[in-house]
Amino acid sequence: MSTHDGQPRKRGGRVVARATPEQVTALACNLPLTHSVLGKAIENATPGQLGFLANLFEAENASRARSKRWRLPGQAGFPWNKTLDGYDRGMASFPADRGRGQLEGLESVERAEDLVLYGDVGRGKTHLAIAIGVLACQRMFPVMFFTASSLVMRLRKARDENRLDQEPKAIGGAGLVIIDELGCLPIDIDGAGLLFQAGADGYGTRGVVSASNLGSGGWGDVFGDGDMAAAVMDRIVHHCGILRFHGESYRNRHSLMK
Repeated sequence: MSTHDGQPRKRGGRVVARATPEQVTALACNLPLTHSVLGKAIENATPGQLGFLANLFEAENASRARSKRWRLPGQAGFPWNKTLDGYDRGMASFPADRGRGQLEGLESVERAEDLVLYGDVGRGKTHLAIAIGVLACQRMFPVMFFTASSLVMRLRKARDENRLDQEPKAIGGAGLVIIDELGCLPIDIDGAGLLFQAGADGYGTRGVVSASNLGSGGWGDVFGDGDMAAAVMDRIVHHCGILRFHGESYRNRHSLMK
């Protein structure tokens, strides 16, 4: 609908612009509409009616995106909220192919690649892992956060309830999985096997960020078996980029006791 000079007419302070059938169809693709009914409506609609539908669907998509962006961090299970604002990036050594720009651009998440954050306690590994996860949520990637021990407990519970085959699918629905404190607590062979299977089921289909303070020589002690340690490392560590953290402990540096 337009004025005599051909300009779109305002209704209720809002411009009802014209739209093409292709534009309306694209805006409706993520909405729960019956496509055959929508197709018929588009086919019989005037340009002004198409413009009204385009405005409606655009507003609905924007509303859904805002709701999802607000909902995703709560579903991720972050222990606290952290961002990259003010983060001391000087404590991490970035590999040549994974600079700060690639990290903040979430290129590894989009390519379903893995990243290991390695260094002593208190160097900011968990902070960075959560900050990457929060950034991923803001960009509409579903994220799941676990400590290694909580993930093993979840997998054991699923096995005991005879739904272990469903659990990797639930975890695999995330675009990014974060595993914190990997190697901090011993994991028996049974738990290591479950962790390996979860990693194998999602290998190459989603990104994984792991945070660990353990060097390669100590993995056999954590998993209680050298072969299992090698298998887990092959899935979690060997085929990924590694960010090494160094320097004085952040907590020690900022301790109120000093």
